[in-house]
Order: sequence, then C-alpha cells, then structure tokens
Amino acid sequence: MKETIICVHCGADCGKNPVWDQGKPFCCHGCKSVYQLLNGKQLYTYYNMEDTPGIKVDVHEFGKKYAYLDNADIVTKLLEFQEDGIAKVTLYVPAIHCSSCIWLLENLQRLHPGIIQSTVNFVKKRVSISYRENQVSLRQLVELLASIHYIPQITIDDINKKAADVSTKTLIYKIGVAGFVFGNTMLLSFPEYLPGNQFITEDFKRFFGILNFLLSLPIMFYSGTDYLASGFKNLLHKIINIDLPISIGMIAIFLESSYEIFSGSGTGYMDSLAGLVFFLLIGKWYQAKTYKALSFDRDFNSYFPIAVTKLNAHSEEESVLIEKIAVGDRLLIRNQELIPADALLLKGEASIDYAFVTGEARPVSKSPGDKIYAGGRLVGQSIEIELIKEVKQSRLTQIWNQEHKKTSVKTLSDMMDDVSKYFTVVVLSISILSGIMWLFINPLTALFAFTSVLIVACPCALALSIPFTFGNTMRIFGQKGLFIKNPDVVEALSKVDTIVFDKTGTITESNEAQMEYSGIDLGEEYRRIIYSMTGNSTHPASKVIHQHLQQTPKILFDKFEEIPAKGIEAEWNKKSYKLGSASFIGTEGNSLQNKATTIYFSENNQVLGYFTLRNKYRQGLELLIQTLKKEYEIHFLSGDNDSERENLERLTGISENIHFNQSPKDKLDYIRLLRAKGKRVMMIGDGLNDAGALLESNAGISIADDIYSFSPACDAILQSNNLKHLNQFIRFSRISVKIVRLSFILSFIYNVVGLSFAVRGLLSPIVAAILMPASSVSVVAFVTLMVAISARIKLKCC
Repeated sequence: MKETIICVHCGADCGKNPVWDQGKPFCCHGCKSVYQLLNGKQLYTYYNMEDTPGIKVDVHEFGKKYAYLDNADIVTKLLEFQEDGIAKVTLYVPAIHCSSCIWLLENLQRLHPGIIQSTVNFVKKRVSISYRENQVSLRQLVELLASIHYIPQITIDDINKKAADVSTKTLIYKIGVAGFVFGNTMLLSFPEYLPGNQFITEDFKRFFGILNFLLSLPIMFYSGTDYLASGFKNLLHKIINIDLPISIGMIAIFLESSYEIFSGSGTGYMDSLAGLVFFLLIGKWYQAKTYKALSFDRDFNSYFPIAVTKLNAHSEEESVLIEKIAVGDRLLIRNQELIPADALLLKGEASIDYAFVTGEARPVSKSPGDKIYAGGRLVGQSIEIELIKEVKQSRLTQIWNQEHKKTSVKTLSDMMDDVSKYFTVVVLSISILSGIMWLFINPLTALFAFTSVLIVACPCALALSIPFTFGNTMRIFGQKGLFIKNPDVVEALSKVDTIVFDKTGTITESNEAQMEYSGIDLGEEYRRIIYSMTGNSTHPASKVIHQHLQQTPKILFDKFEEIPAKGIEAEWNKKSYKLGSASFIGTEGNSLQNKATTIYFSENNQVLGYFTLRNKYRQGLELLIQTLKKEYEIHFLSGDNDSERENLERLTGISENIHFNQSPKDKLDYIRLLRAKGKRVMMIGDGLNDAGALLESNAGISIADDIYSFSPACDAILQSNNLKHLNQFIRFSRISVKIVRLSFILSFIYNVVGLSFAVRGLLSPIVAAILMPASSVSVVAFVTLMVAISARIKLKCC
C-alpha cells in the first residue's frame, strides 16, 4: 500500500503531486509560502511545538479586499488605543487552535519591525497587537495576518463596540460614587457603634448627621436612580417588578434618616443606605459582566461587511461605512462580497448566492433591472447596483426581526414571570406586616426589619436560573456549531417527540454529489479542459466535477464565458467547448434527467458524453437516524421527485412517513397536522422554502453549509457537518432543564432562610444587600459549573 505524503505545514494529504521544497512536502504553494516566510524569519519553534500546526492556505492576492481599513473612520472605531504614533487593536482570529498558533501570534514583531508586541487570548481566539503607525498600517497588519492564514474576522459589531461600552462605564462611575459615599458615611457614623457614644456632644452629632445627609444625596439622585426610576415607571404602568421593593426600601431609609437628623432624634442610617446601593450596584455589575460573557451575538449585524465600495458621480471608488450608505447610492460589488441592502442591478450579468438567506449555495441568475435582496453573495464578475432600501429597512432585516408567536405553550420563562409578579406582592406584604409587628415590640427594629425583608427576599436568584443555565447552554452549543436564537429554544428542544427532516440540502450535501460519467473515454487533454472550465465556475455542479477530476495545470482559454443557469462555453486551440444542460448543448437529453442532474460536454457542438450527479447523503446520517428513531417519531419531506425513495429507505430503515413532491405549503400543512395530533415537532430544513414549516414547528432548525448562513424563520442554525450530533444536542437540552429545576430549589431555600432572619430583625439592610447579590452569584456559579461539567461528560461531539 502506497504511503500517504503529509504536508509539513498543515498536515493535509499532499495527493499524487505534492509541492516539494528543500526535501519537504507541501499540499499546495500557499503552505510552502508560509513555511518559507516563517523559516526566513527564524521562527522555527512554530513547527517544533506541535506537528503540522498550520492551516491550509489558499494562495491569492488581497488587492482591495482590505481597502476599507484605509478609511480613518473605520480605523478609529476599531482601535482600542491611539496616541503619539502608537496604536493597539484586538482582532478575532478563528484559526487559533493550538500552542504553535499562540507562539507564532505572540512573536509577530519578528515578522514586521513595526509591531511592538502581541498577546493572545486563546479561549476567546483574540489577538491584541500594539504597533507603530508610521511603520505599519492597520490594513498592512491585517494583510500580514491573512498572509500566514490567521485571517481576522471583522464585522459591524467590532466597530460599534465602543458605543456598547458607554453603559458599562456609567455603571462603574455610579459604583465609584456609591463606594466613596459608603466609606465616608461609615467613617462619620463609626462613633455611633462604639461604647461611650453618649458622651459625644449634640453639636457634633448634628454636624456629622448633616454631612451624612449631604453625602447621601448623590446616592439618591445619581447612583440609585436606576432603581428609583425603574420602580416608579413600572408602577405607572401598573407593573410590579423587583426594583419596586428596593426603591421603597431606599426611600424609607432616606426619609427616616433625614427626619432623625433634622429633628435631632437620632443620627439616621445613611451609612446603611450607601452600603445598600453600593452592594446592589456591585451585584448589578457582576450580572452585567456575566450576561455579556454569555451573550448570543450572532445577530443581523454580525453577518454583514463593515464597509462597502461606493461609486461617486465620477465613478470613482471609495470605501464607506455601511451605515453611511443611503437609498440611491451606487455601489460596486466584487466577487464573493455581500449585497448590503435591497438594490437594483445596474450593470453586469450577476449570479447571486443566497446561502446567507437560504442556507445552501444555489446561485440565482440576475440581469440589469432585476431586484437583488440583501444578504446575497455575488459569485463571478463585478457588478454595479443602486440601493432601493437602507440597511435597516432591507427585506432581510424585516424578515429576521419580525415577531412570530408560535403557540401559547407555557414555558419555564412564563412561569418565572408569574412567580416574580406574585413574589414581589408577597414580599411587600410580609415587609409591611413585619414593620407593623416590630412597631409594637421594638420601634427601633421596625425600619430594619421592614427594609431587610424588602432587600433580602429577592427573586433575582430565582429569575437568574433560566437565563444563565440556558445562556451557558447556548454558549456551549455555539462552540459546537449549533447557534440558538433565544433561550426558550433550549427548552423547546428538550420537549420534542417528533422530528421532521427536509431532504434536499438538509440530509444531502449541498456542494457534493455522487458523480458518474457516460460517453467517450476522456483522455488527459479532455480531462484538463473540463477541469479548467469547471475551475472558473462557481456553480455547485461545476465544483463537484472539478473536485472529481483533479487535473493540473489549468488551461488558459482564448475565450471563456459562463452563462448563468445554462452552462459554460470556452474556446481553445481554435476549438469550442461547452459544458451544461441539454438545451444549452443542443441535445434532447435522456430519461436520466428526470432522476438526476445531467451535465453534458461537447466539442464543436458534438456531444462527447455527460456527467450524472446524484445525491450524496451527509456523513453519519445513517447512524443518526438509527439512534433517533429509538426515541422519536421520524418523518422526511422533499420537494424533489421520488427517485431517491429506495436509497433513503435503505439508508434509514424507514419506509413510512417519507413524502416527495412537497411544496412549501404542503410542508407547512404537514407540520400543522402533526401538531394537531398533539405532537411536539422539530423541523429541520435548509432555507426559505421551509420557512412556513420552520415557523409552525415547536423548534425549527436551519442547516447551513456556512456558519454565516441562516434562515430568518428558524429558531437555531446548525452547521451541516454537525448534523450527525443532533441527538446529543437534544439530550443536553434536557439536562439543562433539569439544572434549572435544581437551581429553583436552591433559590427557594435561600429565600425561605433569608426571610426567616429578616422578619425576626436579625438582618441589617447592609447585610441583606450583601446577601442578595451573593445569592445571585451562588446560583450563577452553580448552574455554570453544572452545565460545564455536564457538557464535558455528555456533549462529546465536535
């Protein structure tokens, strides 16, 4: 058996014709170039730390791909620091995967003298780079990273991150003010807690009291305004939320303390008020940080380029921020670039890949005057378009953001909303009764008991159980290739008992197929011609043929044209060649066209043969179905003819519940019928054709060949290569629901114990304020740890 030759750089199979350099094999010239670059800079350690640590490299010229990074507005928004010629930027680099990656990226200064230093956050796959602006620009820096195939992913989210940080800074300022006031009011109130305080003169007590009152004003009118405003506004709308009892407690302490200070009857409890707000804000900051860490940020903006090429009145090109483009602007769209907003095609014949919208790469032909929807990716020659809608008004945004209430099924979140509503009313009642009771027993304890009950009995720990458990689950699912739209989807997945699969593009490969050739024997020359023709095409069928032939080198044709939806025509050595449909070639075809895709090849209008492409089912599908049908009812729907029935039945072992020639409405009606029978249905499709069925199902999952593709109607996006792990995802969602129920029990125990102490007057408001965020922290820690441990044990995919 012939020994496989492995690429020194990336570890890939070099195939029959490896690229050799200094006795070392490479799978392509790109890997060889990176190897030479690293060794030329004496970065040998990169290859010593791990065997074949590199990433397979695609050789290409960057051209104007990163020209938008010359735009000063974009650069300013991306940079974290810019002063005296020194700048710092943090970039997300998905290719970071091993210790060699870390070593190389932290030695970038050896690749370019303008780089000062670089550090890597391996967990978040981010690299922070400090550099000298007079020696290297941000564009050159990004191109340097791309040249060694650590390609940064830059999106709108990156350039807007500063705006998102404003609220965090404001919270930090409020915590700082509250901490300052807390420390000083404690200092001024300290004598009151010591023996012999009765010897302090009334003038000093009054003076210290007035100082405490003045210091407390920033607490009430700055640091604590969020709680007061929230409680008041919700009360105006007849809504009782958790901020209401906190607000009442703050106002009660402030008014009582002010009365005691100015009436001379006491020194008040301004230190307790300051401590209460300080610790509440600390808890709020912690929660905000945790939410940010768990946020599901693959929203609409994450999929679009951050800049586009605009054509001015003189047809000159300029890079502009995407939010600055307006209706009527003319844009130049290059190969593989996204259409940022709905537009009309002005110049060029276009082939638009709507994988972003539909989840599968099937180019659609467009001619001048045709409408092109936002989210389509151009494949082929450059085109000019004119915007007819702004980005925020585009059809894609409307579809993605539209609200759709699937059912009135009661979820855990709905239950928690009800609990929180009644919880607050009960807490208010208990606090009032406690205050009244202590007025007759010990009036001095009444205020503490009243406010402590309001503060310590908080549903926050209870309410945090769901978002943090499901949030952690969403984060872990995202790492494994399943992107969840919202936390409720996790619960919906756990309740599924019926799974419906779309066939084409869902359980079959979108860009691959089983290929057969019929016709004259293709010699080396014909194979090179077909290989070169398909290599210049982006059509999925061309890709399949191109991958199967594997001929080098390519031919430079005298004339080449790809006619969308028809085929390819080329001229070479005074001969014409065509590759495409029967009508394009000029033949009647045969019956195979009714059963599979047929691509004909001709020379000088004489048919030489044809390629028959049949469905190739996704890897691991057979095992997946065999596992799923033990627990779930399985159905298959397809818009194609029934030519694949025999293969599908043999592969899945299922003969019933397989339906072909299904229109989008048929699929929708089928899901409705299942739900009418009481089934809890998961629909797995691949795009807009399944939109109705995805919406109607309890949980709709879109299969995407690219992680940046999505179906607006879906609840989740699953990378196609992870379809085989579907059963693990469903089982883990059930584990997440169990963790939520356990955290409910912990939260209930905390509230019962806390209330028992508060009602008896054994808690001060400060201690209650510490316990409240502490309870939240304990619940968050519990669910985070449980989800992480469970994921390590139960979710072993990917």
